[in-house]
Amino acid sequence: MEQEASVQKPFILNKKRTFLIGFAFFGILLLWQVYDLSCSKFLEKLFMDALGTNNSEDVQYLVGVMMAIDNIAALILLPIFGHLSDKTNTRIGKRMPYILIGTFITSIAFPFIPVFFHLNNLVGVIIMMAVVVLFSMMYRNPAVALMRDMTPKPLRSKANGIINIMGYIGGFVGTLFTMFFVISKYLGKAENPGWQQGNIWAIELPFLLGSIFMVISALVLFIFIKENKIRDEVYDEMKRGEEYSEATDKKAASDDDSRISKSNLITLLLILTAEFFWFMADNGIGTFLTNYVSSHLGQETSLGSVLTIVGGVGSVIGFVVGGLIASKITRKWTLISGLVITIIGYVLWIVMTFSNIGVGGEGAPFWLYIVWALKGFGMSLVHVNSYPMVVELCSTKKIGRFTGYYYASSMTAQSVTPILLGLLLLHPGIHWDVLPIYAGACVLISIIIFLFVKNVKNTKTKFKKGLEALDVDE
Repeated sequence: MEQEASVQKPFILNKKRTFLIGFAFFGILLLWQVYDLSCSKFLEKLFMDALGTNNSEDVQYLVGVMMAIDNIAALILLPIFGHLSDKTNTRIGKRMPYILIGTFITSIAFPFIPVFFHLNNLVGVIIMMAVVVLFSMMYRNPAVALMRDMTPKPLRSKANGIINIMGYIGGFVGTLFTMFFVISKYLGKAENPGWQQGNIWAIELPFLLGSIFMVISALVLFIFIKENKIRDEVYDEMKRGEEYSEATDKKAASDDDSRISKSNLITLLLILTAEFFWFMADNGIGTFLTNYVSSHLGQETSLGSVLTIVGGVGSVIGFVVGGLIASKITRKWTLISGLVITIIGYVLWIVMTFSNIGVGGEGAPFWLYIVWALKGFGMSLVHVNSYPMVVELCSTKKIGRFTGYYYASSMTAQSVTPILLGLLLLHPGIHWDVLPIYAGACVLISIIIFLFVKNVKNTKTKFKKGLEALDVDE
């Protein structure tokens, strides 16, 4: 009876520790918001000057290729770093060396991207972008795997919610940087810019601040998260968490030495394939958002930042409730619900665009804010549950490797989608209005694929719900 009571003891998430681990994701998304909102515009301007064209759609395929080449290289490195960190054993842990080295090199290279743009050096911009992407991947995979190393399987959706909230706070900070120091001011295209045209600080400050905040976030992680010590402290809880895995084959998912079973392999492939298509949608829009806003809508580039903030607010709401919803209807159906909400946003975008409502007037179309709020909320339900579903299929010692699989799928999508969208925009009969159609089609494919994922609902024990599940485990 005593043993049974112990097994049935509720898992309690260590909120303080999860919050501190979230600083890793804070630095990651801060950097990527500045990167995504700025680099595509840098490339567009440099390619237009190089080709002597005034039509932005003529160069989007080149922008897409350049944004994708870095991702292709990172695609190769992600599984490598994941596997290496699984096998690493140092005095500061197995993930921390990669986090510190990756942060150091990335933070040095990042501010040089706008410097080379200021010097009108296309090759320099591309090289610095490549360095940033490659070494941020060295940092990203182990940083994301760190939370899973210290969190039992039943709590990972809730912990992932906290991690993602921290990430979106970082993304919000990065977005604010690009709002106040915007490319359109540097180019002299904004009304009452308040900056002398060509003033490098209008584009340099977001990158410089991004590097500083990234270093601070890594230092917080290093100082407060003693990886080896915590790993020993949570060993028993991690082992107990294996009993409540939602994997189809629980034994294969908890055995450090066994190969992945056929049923778990099918589940993994379905999740990764669906993930590929929803990242095709999300990253396709994210890559070209600044160019869409400035070149198609004729608005200041800061509108892209505003939309990102609106989407971020929706995302934070989704991250707060995503784990709770999953405990009610399972991760699979929570994720599918998120995809359905997202596609509703894209349908609204399509209808409003082709009805010509609010397009071409003063200011941004009002419905764009609704679209981004729906997209942010919907995709947060997807992200908060998808990664935990992948690492459910492996033992603790293989988390880095399976994290590599997860990011390999997303990075493959991010390598393909900028090129594909850029080529579509190059076609004479296709214009910027293709964005929501393209994204909606990709999300629809994701929904269809995910319907075939076998749903394994945990019914062995009752876990704390809502805020109770976030109590700090003293």
